Amino acid sequence: MSAVGQLKLALVDDHQLFRKGLISLIQMVCPSCEIVFEANNGSELPQKLKQNNAPDIIVVDVNMPTMDGFATVQWIRENFPEVKVLIVSMIDKEETIVRMLKLGVKGYLCKDVEPKELGEALMAISNKGFYYTDFITGKLVHSLQSNSSDKTKVKGIDQINEQERKFLQFACSEMTYYEIADKMFLSPKTIDGYRNSLFEKLEVKSRVGLALFAVKHGLVPL
Repeated sequence: MSAVGQLKLALVDDHQLFRKGLISLIQMVCPSCEIVFEANNGSELPQKLKQNNAPDIIVVDVNMPTMDGFATVQWIRENFPEVKVLIVSMIDKEETIVRMLKLGVKGYLCKDVEPKELGEALMAISNKGFYYTDFITGKLVHSLQSNSSDKTKVKGIDQINEQERKFLQFACSEMTYYEIADKMFLSPKTIDGYRNSLFEKLEVKSRVGLALFAVKHGLVPL
């Protein structure tokens, strides 16, 4: 966090009305937060973000014209890796969340989030380095960003068969389960069987959990 306990933030969202409302919420739940700047979209961000005004956290939307949230997060990661990113979006699709996690975002909230949770998210990212809700546990996210351990010692990995491994690769993409079934020339019911089998073997409860496990242990490259 910045000096004197102040948390510096920036907002990247193409809806001006939402940005203003978000700023009001932030000021209400986080009195120590300071908004350094706002940007209408990702393409405007490089013009505003400089080394001398880099915030602690940038709040980014996913759907934006010119340069969307994915490209924006990638640019931040390459140019300001020390700056943390919190996604606040109307999109709650697992595929989108998985992709954002693989890009290294530290938190993901929906735009209808309660003010209290927004404040908790900002504080958690500042203090612990991450904040996630229903899809993900902080433990999984933290381990994802740690060094991978020996795959042979991780429970479940040696039980994955070739078809399940192939399914796991597709599960870490933006493809739907129906699209995966079509790609693998299998029925949706068979794909459901692979998914449920992996849930049991790897002791995870969601597609995001599968993706985090796969990336952490080198089953799917970043």
